[in-house]
Amino acid sequence: MLAYAAQGLPHENGSTSGSQIREFLRKCDQALDGLADAVSHSVRQKDLAEPAPYDAFVSVLDHDARNARAAVRLVLAQPSIGSQLVDNLNASSHVRAVLTDLFLLDEALKR
Repeated sequence: MLAYAAQGLPHENGSTSGSQIREFLRKCDQALDGLADAVSHSVRQKDLAEPAPYDAFVSVLDHDARNARAAVRLVLAQPSIGSQLVDNLNASSHVRAVLTDLFLLDEALKR
């Protein structure tokens, strides 16, 4: 998505990356749909002595993933997806929140 955003294309038609962007966004939408459940399953596998803080944060992740999914679906609803639209999606605080949530959980679960 970053590479597509950097190309400055006015629409998705006529380029290889343009023909792929909609499929990437569909996959992103699908991944966001089950993200909190997958993370919750991973937390449970750690058999933590005190899982409550992790469970609470998975709820935060779930909320952020739902918000990011709404943004992805808004982009997918457009008849044509240009680079600027994808650039704005990449910069969205909703998408960044999900990524940051995952980075934080990853580090916390490593300990």
